[in-house]
Amino acid sequence: MAGEGKARSEDLNLCFEKLMMLAFGGGKTGSSEGGVKMEGAVITEWKDIPVELLLRIVSLVDDRTVIMASGVCSGWRDAICMGLTHLCLSWCKNNMNNLVLSLAPKFTKLQTLVLRQDKPQLEDHAVETIASYCHDLQDLDLSKSFKLSDLSLYALAHGCPNLTKLNISGCTAFSDDGLEYLTEFCQKLKFLNLCGCVKGATDRALQGIGRNCSQLQTLNLGWCENVGDVGVMSLAYGCPDLRTLDLCGCVCITDDSVIALANRCPHLRSLGLYYCRNITDRAMYSLVHNRVKNKLSMWESMKGRCDEEGLSRLNISQCTALTPPAVQALCDSFPALHTCSGRHSLVMSGCLNLTSVHCVCAVQAHRSASSFPHPAH
Repeated sequence: MAGEGKARSEDLNLCFEKLMMLAFGGGKTGSSEGGVKMEGAVITEWKDIPVELLLRIVSLVDDRTVIMASGVCSGWRDAICMGLTHLCLSWCKNNMNNLVLSLAPKFTKLQTLVLRQDKPQLEDHAVETIASYCHDLQDLDLSKSFKLSDLSLYALAHGCPNLTKLNISGCTAFSDDGLEYLTEFCQKLKFLNLCGCVKGATDRALQGIGRNCSQLQTLNLGWCENVGDVGVMSLAYGCPDLRTLDLCGCVCITDDSVIALANRCPHLRSLGLYYCRNITDRAMYSLVHNRVKNKLSMWESMKGRCDEEGLSRLNISQCTALTPPAVQALCDSFPALHTCSGRHSLVMSGCLNLTSVHCVCAVQAHRSASSFPHPAH
């Protein structure tokens, strides 16, 4: 059986180039002259191309060509519609809404759909159509869809309950009511980008996320100025597997948010606190304290893995209330936080009082350089 599979794979590769010409290069159909031999048969008609090979061709061309190919004949349309799981329409600059309306009823097996836009095109009825037909959807990008309202979130809640990744950054019209409703049905979410969703990302919405989305690992709340401690604490208690959290520009949060994250999210690897000027040394020391506590508790069960846990990226730029001793203690506790050249995983721009903070390798590099004799003048 393995030999037969290998032979078939080689056969597919040998005739692939000719079939590409037949399929997309305007090759004549209906005559053996333009045909391609495969397993004793001559492929001269569109319908003769094996589904396996057609899907291989589809996987190697751009999404615009895939859409064109689906219109070649009914056989191609059926094969592509049943086999296509990933589609990106971000190349469509002017007519994305109508394109989605026409394609969604055909491509019902989609698992990933990227509809990122440079200018707003999508409207609610397009998203409603997606939700009506694409029930297997797991990854959806609707970023910069300024025209969408909560109607889109309601439709996704009912039609796409298997969503694990949702990007609605820049969707400024969504409200916290719509977002909270979505979380009641889409409880498998692991990645959620709400950057710039000022009306949607509020403490109420975050309480819904914490209550319903316990599998969440990555959340972007950048510049969501209505987020406060109540919301972040709800996240910390409800989403213990949180790995990446961006709170940049969430100006209302205080040390209480960071303390809750330190206490309840042991797998947190990346934390963005840019411009969170209410953050003080108390937050930094809570991270240090829980780092020590987690190391002790994991020593027996995770020997050799302790250094793989903990923060590997932290942005405290413009957090001007922090002092060097607290940040240095943090840097010493998390060896993956670097201030050295080329490895800036501890970002402190705008904090002129923290220029004395350095990671271990930066200190070692400085010592090594100073140990070399200086040339005589």
